[in-house]
Amino acid sequence: MNIGHAAKETGLSVKTIRYYEDIGLVAANRAQNGYRDFGSRQITQLRLLAQARHLGFGLEECRQLLDMNADPQRASRDVQALALRNLDAVRSKIRQLSALEQQLETLIDKCHGNDDPDCAILDGLNGPIDLGPDTAE
Repeated sequence: MNIGHAAKETGLSVKTIRYYEDIGLVAANRAQNGYRDFGSRQITQLRLLAQARHLGFGLEECRQLLDMNADPQRASRDVQALALRNLDAVRSKIRQLSALEQQLETLIDKCHGNDDPDCAILDGLNGPIDLGPDTAE
C-alpha cells in the first residue's frame, strides 16, 4: 500500500507518516520503484500511533507503546503504568487550562467593551506575568 493509501487507512497525514518514518517509529518497505510500501504490520503501527497521539501520548511514549505492542511477553501492568502517567499529564494540562480560562474570564469581565480606549484586557496583558499553578520555572 502506498503512503497515500496508508494515510487514508490511518487518518494520519502523509507528512506525519513520513515524519514517523524519519524518526524511526515505523519502517516502510520499499517497492522496486523505490516508493514506500506499507504492509499490514505498518498500518497497525500507524493506527496505534494515531490513537496514542490522539490520547495525548508523547512520541517517546508512543515508541514504548509500539515496543510493548510488538512484545508478546509484555506485562499489561507496564502498559497500564505508562497510561497512568499519561493520564496524570492530561489532568495537569486540564488544571492549567482551567486556570487560563479563569484568568481570561477575569480580564474580559474587567473590560468595559465600549468605545473608550481604556482596556483592562490590554492592561492585564501589559502587567506582571502570572504563570499560574502547575508551572515550573
